[in-house]
Amino acid sequence: MATTYDEVPPGKMSVKQNEKLVIAASSLGTVFEWYDFYLYGLLAAYITAQFFSGVNETTGFILALAAFAAGFAVRPFGALVFGRIGDLVGRKNTFLVTMGLMGLATFSVGLLPSYASIGVAAPIILVALRLIQGLALGGEYGGAATYVAEHAPPGKRGLFTSWIQTTATMGLFAALLVVIGLRTAMGEEAFASWGWRVPFLISILLLGVSLWIRLQLAESPVFQKMKDEGATSKAPLTEAFGTWSNGKWVLIALFGAVAGQGVVWYTGQFYALFFLERTMKVDGASANIMIAIALALATPFFVFFGWLSDKIGRKPIILSGCALAAITYFPLFGALTDAANPALARATAAAPITVLAHEGECSFQFDPVGRNKFDSTSCDIAKAYLAKNGLDYNNVEAPAGTVAQVRIGDAVFASPNPAMVSGPERSAAITAFQNEVKAGLATVGYPAKADPAQIDRVTVIAILFALVFLVTMVYGPIAALLVELFPTRIRYTSMSLPYHIGNGWFGGFLPTVAFAMVAATGDITYGLWYPIVVASLTVVVGLIWLPETFKRSLND
Repeated sequence: MATTYDEVPPGKMSVKQNEKLVIAASSLGTVFEWYDFYLYGLLAAYITAQFFSGVNETTGFILALAAFAAGFAVRPFGALVFGRIGDLVGRKNTFLVTMGLMGLATFSVGLLPSYASIGVAAPIILVALRLIQGLALGGEYGGAATYVAEHAPPGKRGLFTSWIQTTATMGLFAALLVVIGLRTAMGEEAFASWGWRVPFLISILLLGVSLWIRLQLAESPVFQKMKDEGATSKAPLTEAFGTWSNGKWVLIALFGAVAGQGVVWYTGQFYALFFLERTMKVDGASANIMIAIALALATPFFVFFGWLSDKIGRKPIILSGCALAAITYFPLFGALTDAANPALARATAAAPITVLAHEGECSFQFDPVGRNKFDSTSCDIAKAYLAKNGLDYNNVEAPAGTVAQVRIGDAVFASPNPAMVSGPERSAAITAFQNEVKAGLATVGYPAKADPAQIDRVTVIAILFALVFLVTMVYGPIAALLVELFPTRIRYTSMSLPYHIGNGWFGGFLPTVAFAMVAATGDITYGLWYPIVVASLTVVVGLIWLPETFKRSLND
């Protein structure tokens, strides 16, 4: 009869018998959940058209990203709910529940009628489904990471849990392959019309397979031993967050490790993709293929850095990744601009765009309720067009009452003055202005889209690889670090909350915040200040207060 983990004392378990089942079952299930969760981000442009068509284009895109972020917003609450259950009743059953919730919510997105069919109910239901996904994911990761770590022998927790760390990227990679395959097979028109629903619908098959695999698992031996001894926590939330002795480690884990890891992750794997598609105007299929290749090349480094953290520690690897990200983001995204759309880079350098307007007459180019058409001032009309097209421009202050102007190199285009025109005449004037600016941009070489023949794909993939490589540094060892920071009786609860605040809030809101910063300033790289500042904060806090954990025992 084969030896199982729960039949032997922790630290003396037969790793060779069951380690592959434990890692594979935990990892495959988590890959499925990330696949579900990331489909929304990959299909943001289609979701904008289907569910947010009642607002202007810039606001619609940012609202779609905000709905994407809504799933991240509730992840800490899912961590509290399911973390508590996991510490009370066990790891295995808890993440079976979270997987079921995630799969059903994802399948429902594929069936949801569009805004054109049911009006405002469509985006409301969509956000509700995203919230369910976020709650489920909030309970999933902590359970899987804790489960695997509690099966790992001493000296291999970084290696074992690093396989869990690959799941987010593998889930994204799987979603990319499905999306690319469907777009190629059915064509862009059919995919935009109804094909985008298929990746959501087929997730029900993945759900069935993943649940079956996880049902083969037994409970974590460390938790089972504690449960048999009657030593489980009766109030995990109070023990985890109601006392300073543990609460301080939650804060240190958040600001000294996970916040920086979260922003580096979402910059490298999501903001880079959105930047290519929306700002660099690379067609979606090409952008997806290039980032898929970069992910495939970089993914093994999750395991490498997990293994390395067993040798030299978790802290130096994670903080080095954050520091490198803070230092290299501006040059990397500058190089990405040159390689992805060289015509745009040349035009921006040769004929920079300037908006001359009084600052007090310029609105923030984002309307969360979708009511602002940005046509009440000449400045709004000018900036709305530039923001919609993702163009880089500078702001120059002009006296109050000045009609805004757009300068493209030496050419000057006066924006319509809404005080002088109204109704159909205003709409006609705005359209005429936009056509003039569009022609002016074309005259000096601004491309409407990136020319596929001019994209330096090798360089783009190399830059994307560098960005994902930084992700592997910060993310590979993080699960082992978090598991080791907290005691067994409240481990699921304690580690899940900082992880999901760091990744769900600091990281998940990054695309929305960064693009809103870009829309407000006109600087296409201004949004990078957000991850740079957060990553730098993590380096400082981590160096001062974060302990090294890789030699700690889990059998407390």
